[in-house]
Amino acid sequence: MSELPVDATWDAGELACGDLLLHLRGRVDALASGQRLRLIARDGGAPADLPAWCRLTGHALLAAEHPVYVICRKER
Repeated sequence: MSELPVDATWDAGELACGDLLLHLRGRVDALASGQRLRLIARDGGAPADLPAWCRLTGHALLAAEHPVYVICRKER
């Protein structure tokens, strides 16, 4: 994956879907519109869960190469 510029990085380790998405919401909410979060999520469900979460919330998934994901905060 080419290195996209990011504003924050979070290593979520092995957090499973429920906990991962709860914590992710808080971290993304803390970003300003257009800022990017590099997420490292090793949970086996992340490749399906993270794109679905982005579609549901309106945030953009800019890169997804398990276990590394880059999410861009939507406009407020």
